Amino acid sequence: MRVLLSGGGTGGHIYPALAIANYIKEQKPDTEFLFVGNEGGMESRLVPHAGYPIRYIRVQGLRRRLTLENVKTAVRLVTSFSAAKKILKEFQPDVVIGTGGYVSLPVMLAAGKMGIPSLVHEQNVFPGLAVRLSCGKADTAISFPETEKYFKKKPKRLILTGNPIRPEVLRAENTEAKGEPLVLVFGGSLGAAKINDTLVDLLKMGGQDYYGIIASTGEKNYENVMQRIKDENIRLCENKKILPYIYNMDEMMAKASLAVTRAGAITVSELCARGKAAILIPSPNVTNDHQTHNARAMEEAGAAVLIPESELSGEVLAQQIKTLLSSPALLKEMSAKAKKCAITDACERIYGWVLENAR
Repeated sequence: MRVLLSGGGTGGHIYPALAIANYIKEQKPDTEFLFVGNEGGMESRLVPHAGYPIRYIRVQGLRRRLTLENVKTAVRLVTSFSAAKKILKEFQPDVVIGTGGYVSLPVMLAAGKMGIPSLVHEQNVFPGLAVRLSCGKADTAISFPETEKYFKKKPKRLILTGNPIRPEVLRAENTEAKGEPLVLVFGGSLGAAKINDTLVDLLKMGGQDYYGIIASTGEKNYENVMQRIKDENIRLCENKKILPYIYNMDEMMAKASLAVTRAGAITVSELCARGKAAILIPSPNVTNDHQTHNARAMEEAGAAVLIPESELSGEVLAQQIKTLLSSPALLKEMSAKAKKCAITDACERIYGWVLENAR
């Protein structure tokens, strides 16, 4: 069996594609894989590192306003469509799977034109442009039930699969302390300046003696955060740990009583899989404000509290943490509702589609 995958631009599009490939490889080791990405994108580093071959097409995203760059984008879309068709003809895949990002669009459109069974996977609640433009030609896998209402054009076929969850996150044994609760703070893999600033303000206020904190600042931000802590004469107790990056995130999620984080699709899905109550602070700097849609879905489900970044401060965060940690019953209820939102067999569901549709 031959499987071609395409997705790129951010880890949120690449890691799901890799998770899908890894699962298919486990189930059917003789499967041949090929990734299609954008040269210079994160996929050009992550995909080869994972051991998969990759070929490149040249494409770029649309600007939100009318510019000369959008003319170039349109030209590149036409040429990348032709390049994608050539790759598909040479590789002869049995199925094509796209995981979003503008690089996946010409691949999905070419697969549809050539009659190759194809599936486009949307990680977020609000579907991205590449997915919305692909859904008429490909079957569409969504990660949240709420996503269906955002399609103006009815997808060819809609399948609820959820987001691929890292096996280590699912396997991690729950080590949540019965005594002192632990608050896990992180702003995504690269960190978030606003969350870091708010964390420092929170520590400066004091009053966190009854709970521990483990926080990831992002490697680029770590020295600045630690310098500010020093300048503010903040004394970090033994139960307050600030790190540039949390490599054992699976263990920390299993240990934490509450998470304070951004609302990326994979983060939200992993929190649900672990049944963790969360304070979600969506990034305002993402396409279609999709993190706010993710966070709002979790808040409406009773699994999280949403704080817009514009309203975030040390005082606001301190009060919200206190409200949640002082009510074990509320935390338990939020945890149960998070688990109710979880879909932990996304890769199995997608593999089922592959077996059903492979040529």
